[in-house]
Amino acid sequence: MADDRAWDWETGEGLLAVNDPAEVDAAFERGERALGAAVIGLALNCSPEAASPRIVRALEVLNRSQRDFPFTAAAHVARLNGRLTPELYAVLRAEGMGGFADHAVRDTLAYVPFRDLPPWFKWQWVRTTVTDKLEGWRLAVMDAAEEAWRKLRRRRRS
Repeated sequence: MADDRAWDWETGEGLLAVNDPAEVDAAFERGERALGAAVIGLALNCSPEAASPRIVRALEVLNRSQRDFPFTAAAHVARLNGRLTPELYAVLRAEGMGGFADHAVRDTLAYVPFRDLPPWFKWQWVRTTVTDKLEGWRLAVMDAAEEAWRKLRRRRRS
């Protein structure tokens, strides 16, 4: 690696340090198998505008077993920058909650300011906030009922 790059496309070693979008574009053309790790590296080391087209492209070319890598990259973009590009919002919305994109959507809701979210994401923020609160209340009631049952059983035994 004479040009000071510390990544190896054959083994995948060091690809999280990839910071050259042109190198990833060339890897797409070569059909490298470690593209998922490379787009995560771009998300960690480049601007959202540089990483976003490669993340979207990875979603288009990677097989189903590797689709989690580009969504992880999108989640990193949201976490590190507090924003996404319109194309990343579009692919996350298209995939929706409950699938490969679930963590990426949830990270977007957590790290991108509410005022900057597109309407679908604002709705998801409201929906997840309400359902999470209801789930918390349900669990609290279940815990209280279990504790009451335990105390009642102890009382019957004595």
